[in-house]
Amino acid sequence: MKKFMEEFKAFAMRGNVMDMAIGVIIASAFGNIIAAFTENIIGPIIGCLFQANLDEVVISVLGGKVTFGVGKLIAAILNFIIVAFVLFSLVKFVNKLKDMKKKEEEAVEEAPAKSDELIALEQIVELLKEKK
Repeated sequence: MKKFMEEFKAFAMRGNVMDMAIGVIIASAFGNIIAAFTENIIGPIIGCLFQANLDEVVISVLGGKVTFGVGKLIAAILNFIIVAFVLFSLVKFVNKLKDMKKKEEEAVEEAPAKSDELIALEQIVELLKEKK
């Protein structure tokens, strides 16, 4: 049992596992923000446009015995679209930063190194300048 706990501790303390855990926590908080935004801002705007509260939009069948919460489904779809758009924008921004960094590194690598002959010629020119 002790060995199992040591292995679990080593697994849990790895950098990428901790990063993933932090990402999940932040994503959960971000999801709550988007849900509140949809419920409190987007929902009322749609309610004003269609003269109905989004949460109360339902489809009733069997004489009202069964109701389908279509409004809540629409709110969930809006949440997904907003989160997907923000994540897409974030990934696109991060990829652009990576490309810029990669291009800078390639530009540094492409600078030709001075050959031994060129270094020797530069030293000769310096010596000739000093003699004048």
